[in-house]
Amino acid sequence: MVIKVFLASSSGSTAIKKKQQDVVGFLEALKVEYAQLDIACSEENRMWMRQNVPQEKKPSNGIPLPPQIFNEEGYCGDYETFFDAKEDNAVFAFLGLPPPPGSKEAEHVGIVENGNHAEETIAENGNVDNSIEVPEEGRNGNAHSDEEQAADEEEEEGEEELAEEDEAMEEDEDVAEEEEEGVEETEEVVEETEEAAAEEEEEEEQEEEDLQSEEEEELLQLEEEEEAEVQEEEEAE
Repeated sequence: MVIKVFLASSSGSTAIKKKQQDVVGFLEALKVEYAQLDIACSEENRMWMRQNVPQEKKPSNGIPLPPQIFNEEGYCGDYETFFDAKEDNAVFAFLGLPPPPGSKEAEHVGIVENGNHAEETIAENGNVDNSIEVPEEGRNGNAHSDEEQAADEEEEEGEEELAEEDEAMEEDEDVAEEEEEGVEETEEVVEETEEAAAEEEEEEEQEEEDLQSEEEEELLQLEEEEEAEVQEEEEAE
């Protein structure tokens, strides 16, 4: 199974570049084999990614932003779901891959399967530590609001850039079509010119043949007249 990571190499959004680097760097650290597919240089990659991201996972404008992660044809998720899986030590489950033996994720899976989940153990022992103070900002649900707002703004910029790239590619396609039409028109003009030149050459050759025939007829007529005069003179003598 091959993990596919759809990226945009020429994205001008710092947030998108950082997210792409985070995903690729973490996969390399885990030694997970993956393939990078650039949507900025390949319209085929761009269309495949957009068509295979589930509708419910797309943003309101319907254009999913990179990075998007797939296992072969199956959709895994975007950066946010990847990040959540990383925080939960569940990246291999996120990717649809078996965790390597001895990894934290494998140990975590083993704990859950054995029914010895850490939260259950803590609850049973009554050792929940309530001494840890939660920041007031966190209690109010406003943690990192400024950072999230900045990230949202950068994502919006990324969406605008992708939309502009789409428009530019469509314009390039229109220009290419116009150039092709211009080439076809030029070829047609050249063909018409060549045909006209060939017809003109044929007409000139025909005129030359007609003139030559007329000259030959005139010479024959002169020769006949001269012979007739000679004959008359001989008879007169």
